[in-house]
Amino acid sequence: MQDYREAARLDALHQLKLLDTPPSEHFDRITRMAAQIFDLPIAAVSLTDRDRQWFKSRVGVEHDSIPRDKAPCSEVAEARDLVVIEDFTTHPCYSDSLLAEHGTRFYAGAPLVTKDGYGLGALCVLGAEPRIAKPEELAALTDLAAMVMEQIELQHSFGRIDPISGLPTRAQFRDDLADLALDCPGQAHVAVVADLARDDQIAKIVGAMGAARLDEMVREAAHAIQAALGADRTAYHVGTTQFAFLSPPDVDVQAYVAVLERGFAAIRATSSVRFVTSVAIGVRPFRLGEVPPEDVLRGAASAAQDARRNDGAIALFSAARDNEMRRHYDLLQDFGAALESGDQLRLVFQPRVDLATGRCLGAETLLRWRHPTLGDISPAEFIPIIEQTALARPATQWVVEHALDQLASWSAAGLDLTLSINISAANLMEADLIQRIQLALITRQLRPSQLEIELTESAMMAQPEKALAMLRELAEAGIALAIDDFGTGHSSLAYLQQVPAHVVKIDQAFVRGLTAAWGADYVLVETMVGLLHKLGRRVVAEGVETEDAAAILAGMGCEEAQGYWFARPLEVAAFAEWIAARKALAA
Repeated sequence: MQDYREAARLDALHQLKLLDTPPSEHFDRITRMAAQIFDLPIAAVSLTDRDRQWFKSRVGVEHDSIPRDKAPCSEVAEARDLVVIEDFTTHPCYSDSLLAEHGTRFYAGAPLVTKDGYGLGALCVLGAEPRIAKPEELAALTDLAAMVMEQIELQHSFGRIDPISGLPTRAQFRDDLADLALDCPGQAHVAVVADLARDDQIAKIVGAMGAARLDEMVREAAHAIQAALGADRTAYHVGTTQFAFLSPPDVDVQAYVAVLERGFAAIRATSSVRFVTSVAIGVRPFRLGEVPPEDVLRGAASAAQDARRNDGAIALFSAARDNEMRRHYDLLQDFGAALESGDQLRLVFQPRVDLATGRCLGAETLLRWRHPTLGDISPAEFIPIIEQTALARPATQWVVEHALDQLASWSAAGLDLTLSINISAANLMEADLIQRIQLALITRQLRPSQLEIELTESAMMAQPEKALAMLRELAEAGIALAIDDFGTGHSSLAYLQQVPAHVVKIDQAFVRGLTAAWGADYVLVETMVGLLHKLGRRVVAEGVETEDAAAILAGMGCEEAQGYWFARPLEVAAFAEWIAARKALAA
């Protein structure tokens, strides 16, 4: 029965995953308090393992464990009761113990007991002189032991120790930093976040080797980083493959960056995944109490993202970059609300003109956002952010629905126009994209040919095979296709030849500087127009801002153009007025 009880006790201890974890300020504060109450130099949170007493927290003790044999903390754990030894030299059991040999004369230990009744160890105080413990001292020690036990249960219940790495979690980092700020306000430190792998690298490891291999990599990294920091400092597991820690106080930042470079170079040299991962390290200097703990960690993580561009790079925190990232996040949050608000988003339309006749053939649909507090947000800012998130689908659907509503209204008014809508690479991965577009056309009694879908070269090349399959389905459904921003992407002519797009739009970067001086832009545009014609494509020039440029393009045989020379992007009413004025001039 006794053996079974001890096995169950050890199992309860090991399930808490406290053994051999780094120090924690939450425990250290309680340990220091116990030493102060007894006015003794030594105190510890001692956990009774199979053959050792391991110290989760210690004051006045150099080593992190002692043998369990003849250790009074073991008696406390087994008895689950207070143990007081007033003088080791006269005690029948402990007079020849290791503690007595090293000069310990007094001991008091209060039990650490789980809710299930298992004794884990003790909160203990020790002294070099014999003494009698006062009742109020023992009462305080018992209360402090209960506080230790509450902290142990809290960490276990709320995931304060990561089960894979064995390191404290992000929540523990935040709380430890808050405690440290109370103890050492104004002290200068550097927060470090090390991101061991990109998302795509993680995916490849899991795909090739399974999730267990990723766990193994995390454990390996956790051990290496904690070993490099030493027993007196703590590493935290703050993300899937992200670890954080603090520098010693008052270090020179540049000198510490050099230390980090050498340290992580050594860790990487022995890593089992060094050839398939890349490390990015973010450094965030700060003063305790002056920056909220979560902002400290976020700032270091932001710097790590900046460092992600280069393998093994270290980047310092940038307040400007951090503000930019926070703005991006805020815009993402607010855009979701804008989709539902009904009054923040609107469409404007930029005419596309036939260069030979001057007739308006259609328009490009452009999304605009007027934020309730920030005012007009540039599409160059918010659209690239949205395209990388789950908002890409509802945003495109909003544009399709409202653009086709307007097209139906124009058709009813006798305007025969083609409307172009831009979609992103993310949209091409939506299995029901074509069905949604077809349904939107049918419900408004519009012909598929009245709609043109624009897609950039870069978007197509994100997943070229899937993109090509989707574009072929769109073309088979009778929907017109256009390649946007031609000349700025990285697609091959062989790939472009397979894309069933009837229209190619030359990017404005090549058009804006177009003159009759036969410069480089002229040669490039003339070559592109000739090549695209040979491939059977109709050419649209973007960014036409002068009459000369329009004339040059017409002379090259370019069929259509859009740009400020003809019209800026127009609100609905202004577009109708522009069309009417254009027709009046033609008459």
